[in-house]
This record gives sequence, C-alpha cells and structure tokens, in this order.
Amino acid sequence: MPRLVAIAAVAVCVLGSVPLASAATQEAPRQAKPAAPSKQHSAGADKSFAVYVGKNLTENKHTFLGGFGHEPSSHWVDIVPHRKHPPGSTIQVGATDKADMPGKLTRIPQAPETARYISSDYSEFVGFPAPLTNGGLNEYGVAARDVWSDSRTELVDQTPKDQTGPNYSDLSRIAMERAHSAREAARIVGSQIDKYGYTTYGGNSHLFADANEGWVLIEFSGGKGLWAAQRLGPDDVRVSYPGYIDHFPADWQHDPNFMASPNLISYAQERGWWQPGTDFDPQKVYGTPFPGKPVAVGKPADPEDPSPYRNPPSLEAEFRELKPVRLQDVMRIVRDPRWSDDRSGYGQVAELDNSVSNRAVPGKDLSKLWLATTAAVTAPYIPIYLGTQSIPPEYRQHRYLTHGASEEYLDPQFAEQEATESATQTYKRLMYATCARPKRYLDEVTKALEGYEAQILRDQGDVEQQAREQFSSGDAAGARATLTEASTGWAENGLELGDYLLDKELAGDKAEGGIHKPKVTVPEGETMNPESSDMSLRSEETARDRMNCDLGGGWADGGTLARKGHYGDPADVPDYRGSEGNWWPYALTGAGGLLIGGIAVWLVRRRVSRS
Repeated sequence: MPRLVAIAAVAVCVLGSVPLASAATQEAPRQAKPAAPSKQHSAGADKSFAVYVGKNLTENKHTFLGGFGHEPSSHWVDIVPHRKHPPGSTIQVGATDKADMPGKLTRIPQAPETARYISSDYSEFVGFPAPLTNGGLNEYGVAARDVWSDSRTELVDQTPKDQTGPNYSDLSRIAMERAHSAREAARIVGSQIDKYGYTTYGGNSHLFADANEGWVLIEFSGGKGLWAAQRLGPDDVRVSYPGYIDHFPADWQHDPNFMASPNLISYAQERGWWQPGTDFDPQKVYGTPFPGKPVAVGKPADPEDPSPYRNPPSLEAEFRELKPVRLQDVMRIVRDPRWSDDRSGYGQVAELDNSVSNRAVPGKDLSKLWLATTAAVTAPYIPIYLGTQSIPPEYRQHRYLTHGASEEYLDPQFAEQEATESATQTYKRLMYATCARPKRYLDEVTKALEGYEAQILRDQGDVEQQAREQFSSGDAAGARATLTEASTGWAENGLELGDYLLDKELAGDKAEGGIHKPKVTVPEGETMNPESSDMSLRSEETARDRMNCDLGGGWADGGTLARKGHYGDPADVPDYRGSEGNWWPYALTGAGGLLIGGIAVWLVRRRVSRS
C-alpha cells in the first residue's frame, strides 16, 4: 500500500493540533550528561520483562504470555520456516572473547527437523553473535520469553573466562525450533545445558507457555551447569523482572512440577549456601535480591526508588486484580509507560489456545503473535499469523542501531531492503518525540494506537473465517495468501499511522518555538557544538533517568490496572491516510490522473501555439 506523506497533511496537522503550552509551562528536556563507557552487563536493575497469565484467570480461558527485550540494538521481525536438515548438521553456539564475560564459540548438533516460528531478532548483546532472539511463537503453540536473572557475585566471579556451551539466545532459538509444549521446552533447554554447558552473561531465565501451562527456568552463572525449572499452572500469574523461583523441594526428582540440574541442591550444600532441613529458595541461594522496592496494588512507586516497579511479586498482585484478563489488558501491561521505555526493544503478546494441538493445518497457520516492532508505548501491535509467508521490507533488518554499521559500507545485496523505511527507527523516533513531552502527546498517541488495534480486532474475525474456508476447500495457498495480505496490510497501515503521529508532533514542536536543544557542557578546549556531543546515556543512570513516558505511575490516569475496562476505540484513530480533505494525492492516480494529465497536455500545447 503506498505511503502518502504530503506537505498538505503536515500543514493540516499544525493548524489542527492543540496549541502547545507556553514556553514557561513546557516540559523541560532531559538533561544530557557527559557519557562514560558502559558495560551492558552492569548492575542495571532492569532488562527484559515477561508476564504469564494462566487460562483460569482470563476472560476467554486462553493462556497469555507477553513481554519485551532490553537491548540497545537494531530489531526486526523474522518468520523462520519449518526445515529439515541433513545428517550431521550443526549450529554455532556460545560467545566470543569480546563479551563482557568472555567465552568460546563451538558447534553442537542440530535437530533433524526444526519448527516454523515467529521471532523478534536483534543485532547485538554483550559479544554474542547475531542474529539474537529472546523467543517468540512456534507452530506447535509454544511461546517463549527470555529475561535476565542475575546470579550471586560468587557465581559470576567463578565463571571460566573460556566458557563454552549455548548462550541465552541459542537456548531460546533451540526451544522454538524443537519444543512441542512448554514442559518440553524446559526439558530441552535443561538437557542442552547438562550436555554442552552454558555460556552466561551473568545469569538468565526463560518463561515458556502453551495453552495449558507455563514453565519458568533459571540458568545460573558459575560454569557448573546449574539450572532450575518450575511449572506454572492455569491459576498462576508470574512476572519475570527479573526471572525467579523462590520455592523448590529438595527432593524435586519426585515432583513433576519441578526440574533441575543434578547438582542444584548438592552444590549449594557444598558451598555452605544451604543447610538440609531448611527451605530451599533458589532466589536466595543462587540469585540476588529484587532491585525494586515492593509497591502496594494501585499505588505509585516510592519516588526515591531508583528501580521503580521492578519487584515481581508486587506486579503479580497487581495483575491478578485484572481478572478476568483480556488480550488488551496484556497488551497494555507490555505497553505500560512504567517500564516500556528506551530500553524496550520490542513488545510481544501471545494468546495460546488448543486450536493448534489438533494438528490441523488451519490451527497452525492461524496462530498469531501480536508484535510491536519496538517499544509498544509508541508502536502498534500487529498480529503476525504463523501462516504469513512474508513481511514488509520496512519491518525487516535495517542498519539503524545495528552493531558495527558505522564501520563498514553496505553489501549491495541489501540495497533495496535498506532503502525502505525502517519501522523500528520510525517508532523509535515517535517514542523520542512523544516521551520528550509526554503530558502533551502520550494520551493522544495511546488512544490512536489502541484505537488502531481495536480496528484490527474488529476485522480479524472475517480474515480468519475466510482463511478457514479456503483451507477447508483445499486451497491452502489461497488461505496463506489471505493471512499474508492481512498481516502485511495491518503492518503497513500501522507504519503510516506512526509516520502521521510523528510528523504531527514534530510540526507542532517547530510551530511552538522549535525542537529542544541539548543542555550539555562542552569540555574546555573543544570547539564542537552541544548538538554534536556524545549522545550516549551514562551507564550509572537509573531507570528514572532514561527516556520514558511515565507520568508518575503510568499514563495520566494511572497504570494498566487503573485503565481496566476501557479499551481502544476505532473512532480515536486519526485520518492518517488523508482521505478527508487531502484529495489531491488521489487525483494523481486512476481516472483523476488521466484527467489532470490531459489538462496538462492541453495547457502545454496552448502555450506552444502562442509562442
């Protein structure tokens, strides 16, 4: 679908926008500070986020798994096909010696057959080779999220400098490629660690889910292959922020709700970190304390807390209050401005039911992952069906925020892909513009995005019914074309909406005094302008200091719980395609184009005859 970016549309935005506050009441730009070198594995108290909601707590009895990854990196959408591999095939796993916690790359056997899955891929994290992934949704109805989970200092310090074995991304990808259930995903990841070891960046976790249950799995640093997994049932809510397990039976081998490495209990006893006869708490034994302070349900976090809302039990208590939970509630959880900020690389929500378990082709192909290509606070969720055969090039890999892109020129094979607009960059720009003045823009952007998603929810039933009928009649290719057209169209229209909102905000800012200039101090003796200074955020800044839209507890009217019961309205979507008032772009196509072309030829001939 062609994108119409018209000067007239920008003019309408400026004239039709709500006047900005006076200079005296404008929100002050965030103070930029001289940048210092940073390590991505620092004491930073918030990386990836995930939430599991069991099916007995949801309105339609479907399981939900949502979340995002935290990486200062390029992000793009990938649909990996089902593949068969020749005997002896291997995959590369591990980390390089350039990682914060160095390792060695090795190769391990690939499975003979791997599943189709949808993923958000990204380009760099602590020296692990790209493309990286935190999970997604596969054709067997298994969803996965990958979340940080710091190990205790002694384990981090004792990790070998030449560690080998799969890293967190390798394990996420292997689970997506091979698992037919959440339980099997946990078993597969654990067996990979038992057999090949584990390459850590300081500790990690996975949250797996299918239609019936979830599993949380924690991988500990230290080079000892320590891991633990716990089942989550249909009545559970689990927030990983960080991932944790706080109860584990010492005789876990006899309990089907738990899995672990063979040495999980014995190693803790050897180190004197646990005494037989006492409760075994993996979080206390092998982990670190939660970074954020507890928060009462419905209350804002302590304004002095440098890591607000990073206490998982507090969030679990809050999200239980959403019962019965709807899809839009989980989408809103992942979008909530309290944590969806500059570090949120994307947003994902999987709605899991048993339609895929009957092995019917339509059940597989109609499964979908709701995906925001960058922070969902300013990006729409697009439902990507498993049966989708392609995605718009705007949503594929681009060099924006890609590691090493500034060091090399472009491979000509990627020229046209790179020439397209980068959806990640557009939505990132919208986040920067919106969150620079959230009191002015956030409500309008949220209403537009949720209204657009409401339009999709209204229309997707017809799309899926048409695809089912095509599958039933034997037209599988036609059904997949229907699903592809739908996902592609929603993605393209969503990007047009993002462009419209961004142009409107920037036009409004310029009309009201211009874009804020950075307030940074140029070092003595240097002659650069402040605008040319290092744009990096200092590594020691807190979660409150980075670019975010939090208005003191979420949106102006509160966080996700406060907004329960009020969902997107299609009437709130602006006329982003210019169908009202901006008639002239359409006049240049079809019959209108022929008419205008004929008039132009007549005028030229008339002018020539007069000369």
